[in-house]
Amino acid sequence: MHQRHWAAEAIRKIEADFTRSADTHLIPLDLPGYCGIDIYFKDESSHPTGSLKHRLARSLFLYALCNGWLHAGSTVIEASSGSTAISEAYFARLLGLPFMAVMPATTSPEKIAAIEFYGGRCHLVTDPAAIYTESARLARETGGHFMDQFTYAERATDWRANNNIAEAIFHQMANETHPVPHWIVASAGTGGTSATLGRYVQYRRHPTRILCVDPENSVFHDYYESVRTGQPQPGLTLPCGSRIEGIGRPRVEASFVPGCLDAMLKVPDPLSFAAMRYLSNRFGRRVGGSTGTNFVGVLAAAQQMRAAGVTGSIVTILCDSGERYAGTYYNEEWYQRQGIDTAAADTILAAAVAGEPLPALVGDL
Repeated sequence: MHQRHWAAEAIRKIEADFTRSADTHLIPLDLPGYCGIDIYFKDESSHPTGSLKHRLARSLFLYALCNGWLHAGSTVIEASSGSTAISEAYFARLLGLPFMAVMPATTSPEKIAAIEFYGGRCHLVTDPAAIYTESARLARETGGHFMDQFTYAERATDWRANNNIAEAIFHQMANETHPVPHWIVASAGTGGTSATLGRYVQYRRHPTRILCVDPENSVFHDYYESVRTGQPQPGLTLPCGSRIEGIGRPRVEASFVPGCLDAMLKVPDPLSFAAMRYLSNRFGRRVGGSTGTNFVGVLAAAQQMRAAGVTGSIVTILCDSGERYAGTYYNEEWYQRQGIDTAAADTILAAAVAGEPLPALVGDL
């Protein structure tokens, strides 16, 4: 009975926190090279913990509480590249629970500092693929609970309604010139957001198509293609992780649902970073690398619409603030170490923004 009372009070605290928060903004972006195509960014950086993962963390905590997996004093453990861990540390502190994040050693110092600000501890591993087994080990040893976002992201979110990101987008688009988006573009970290978007548009019978963009060093696109061609390869793996923190995975995650998508494209990292820099200049504030990946997908979709003579709207996600990447994505020395020619990528991106064709991307629309 005590556990039931504690869980009810924990859920009340999370719901009260939600009620205190307003929805995130939908920001229009004018691109003169694409007349008749309206582009919007759902600004998830305005959540209390600064990223799209705030929604996921709330859903994961509610899911774990309602399943009876969390108890008073439980140590919460998560495998993460940073943003989900920041948001989960926030909710763990709200409930008075200890929190530990298991992350790749390459995670930005700014993200580590944010987790520690909310009272969490960081356990860094050299091999990005080891975050899963290490999280499970720590959960066993502490008697805690491994949240496992990569398994539960797609099922913890109520995709039919409950103010999920898809419902919020359509509500905010209601009075726009083209209220039903022709495309929604999103990248995949767990796959939970793309699954929510795809399920929602199917459930509401919208004609909107879902485009998922994948960075280098990720298997999601390859897995999608294997499913599309009738030869699924769920065992695909890579020996290294994505340079675009928060998206792309070196293995196929259980939360990634290819059937929820209409198309996938693979975006070169230099182009993602160029798009990130362009958007930062347009918005007057820094955005993260995954937002740049999304924007390259937006440009590809806009070019496809223009070629087909179609007008309409495209919505994508501003995933997080670029302030978390001051030492990497906004540091020229980091690009030199990575062997990335920023000037060449900026030139290609500027031409695409002006309406010239993008370099061929892997995948089809």
